[in-house]
Amino acid sequence: QVQLVESGGGLVQPGGSLRLSCAASGSIFSLYDMGWYRQAPGKPRELVAAITFGSSTNYADSVKGRFTISRDNAKNTVYLQMNSLKPEDTAVYYCKQAFGPTMSVREGNGYWGQGTQVTVSS
Repeated sequence: QVQLVESGGGLVQPGGSLRLSCAASGSIFSLYDMGWYRQAPGKPRELVAAITFGSSTNYADSVKGRFTISRDNAKNTVYLQMNSLKPEDTAVYYCKQAFGPTMSVREGNGYWGQGTQVTVSS
């Protein structure tokens, strides 16, 4: 059974940084595409960053140049380094694992973590 546990959220001032972590278990982590989504109140969930099993990355335009997704297959963990945070980055951030090996994390099915709150405010 796949389990994803996020950590690292919190309250940060505008311009600050946070690093989110997502620890995965229950699968051969290195075979799966991973992603970070976020959902702000009243808005749909959106893909923020994705990393393939081969470590190719892709970002939403709104976070390019500020966020970095990475993975450590030895630790079964995916990270999201968030710099130059803005109030509009405030949301619950979710980790997602693709449903199957080599499948895209953008496909509807998949496995989700419980989410971690990120609040950017002075």
